[in-house]
Amino acid sequence: MTYTSDEMMTIAAARELRDGTACFVGIGLPSTAANLARRTHAPGLVLVYESGTLGAEPERLPLSIGDGELAETAAAVVSVPEVFNYWVQPGRIDVGFLGAAQIDRFGNINTTVIGGYGDPEVRLPGAGGAPEIAAHCGEVFVVVRQSPRTFVDRVDFTTSVGFGAGPGDRERFGLRGAGPTFVVTDIGVLEPDPETRELTLTRLHPGSTVERAREATGWDLKVSPGLRTGEPPAPDELDALRALTAAG
Repeated sequence: MTYTSDEMMTIAAARELRDGTACFVGIGLPSTAANLARRTHAPGLVLVYESGTLGAEPERLPLSIGDGELAETAAAVVSVPEVFNYWVQPGRIDVGFLGAAQIDRFGNINTTVIGGYGDPEVRLPGAGGAPEIAAHCGEVFVVVRQSPRTFVDRVDFTTSVGFGAGPGDRERFGLRGAGPTFVVTDIGVLEPDPETRELTLTRLHPGSTVERAREATGWDLKVSPGLRTGEPPAPDELDALRALTAAG
């Protein structure tokens, strides 16, 4: 079966989610990947949205965190303060699933402004709950299309901390979670180097190359010695994804 790079990216991101875990889901590509995982290999995945919906099982992709489909299908609906004070900050969420307008070599995310904060070229949607998610969830997955405009040497504004300026910063800042463990793009997968914490290319999607990944990155991208090529989408994964996006 033929497939697009966006479909490959979404399926690769969904595969990283484990059955039985709690996932705090951002709208957009993270929501698509999380709902795909729940429809395929992880039926016990517990989806948590910022609006206070716990265990949501939407039949279609939600348009926003306030989409009524989430409340109608949730196991419980709580207040936004409770979501963050009781669920996120104490570390009760296994995975935070985020997107990014910019991400740098240490996994720091910008969703606030492009350019200077006082006089930006573009003002972005903002933080929402992403800083708390990045700080306190057990680990963070990021799904984003890879280009030099998005993968920058240094973010224009740090909305959500990854590894700060390198090793030891999360601990120094008192951040509970492990930080970004997977960054899934339309080219491949990046993971933090265990020693330097710099995002490193560990996997290519079928048909992608190291050269393409480096051209799409705004820093000198390191490549893992164990670099491998991932599996293409299976027919059942593509069918489930296309049914999900068609319904949305």
